[in-house]
Amino acid sequence: MWSDPEHRELRRRSPISAHVIVVGNEKGGSGKSTTAMHLAVALMKAGQRVATIDLDSRQSTLTHYIERRRLWGHRIGQPLEIPLHFCIARSEGARVDENETAEFGRFAEAVTEIEHRHDFLVVDTPGADTYLSRLAHSMADTLVTPLNDSFLDFDVLAAVDPHSFEITATSHYSELVREARRQRRIVDGKTTDWVVVRNRLSTLGSRNRRLVGEGLDRLAGRLGFRFVEGFAERVIYREFFPRGLTAVDEIGEETLGTRPSLSHVTARLEVQGLLSHLHLPLDDRGKKRAEARAEWFMSAYRPLDTDDILDDGPAEEGPLTLPRMPTPTPG
Repeated sequence: MWSDPEHRELRRRSPISAHVIVVGNEKGGSGKSTTAMHLAVALMKAGQRVATIDLDSRQSTLTHYIERRRLWGHRIGQPLEIPLHFCIARSEGARVDENETAEFGRFAEAVTEIEHRHDFLVVDTPGADTYLSRLAHSMADTLVTPLNDSFLDFDVLAAVDPHSFEITATSHYSELVREARRQRRIVDGKTTDWVVVRNRLSTLGSRNRRLVGEGLDRLAGRLGFRFVEGFAERVIYREFFPRGLTAVDEIGEETLGTRPSLSHVTARLEVQGLLSHLHLPLDDRGKKRAEARAEWFMSAYRPLDTDDILDDGPAEEGPLTLPRMPTPTPG
């Protein structure tokens, strides 16, 4: 069942001023939760007020990520940004209509709690076509679709001829997004910016990488999305999860038990690059909050000494204001 009546009701009951970022892909293992967490933390470090919703109550990866972050911050006695978070349980009753009514009620309650008190809402969706996932897609201001950079995962968008690599048909998920965008236009006249993010990129050039890029280029015009580079295949992203950390956190002996390596720094640049390419509405008030928060965090991490005063110059202005990382060591 499509969500048009419920979407209309939700928009009437709770006109959302927060910018809604939905991270969606029907294929599991594409990095949805990792992407959602990194976007949420990067936005908070940029001074934005962020809330998150996990619609995958069975896996609850984003929920576990945030809880690990909360526990680790408490354990090391250092402040880590935590978004206002909700995990919406999926109903398992015998009647579909009753399940959807209950799920809508829980989702609407979370949105009402978030609404005007946050700048961004980041929604992580399950790797399946569910009622809640469709509802979230129809509310997205920005839809982020992480895609592993291979034809094994390309079919989440379209079918490809094995000989010519030409697009032969669009996928179920692409049609779902098309319908969600249509519903959004009907409800409030706005459009959804659909961004396909190429994840797990090889650090070396390859024929596969070139062919996937050419396929995305052809499909982008047909389906109305744009594609950008996301996160490379790095072990460091998996190392962050047990402690709830991200590439944009202050990495050091206190937080990760090691000084930052070149891999940490490169991963951090990938996250900043992705956030920049999304063209999100970051306001000046958020930047001022980020500057104040960065200064407070730096003083909380370690005492200020004379060398710090002499070495640190004024922060460079840019789209993000994040705490500095210590000088990396090779590794």
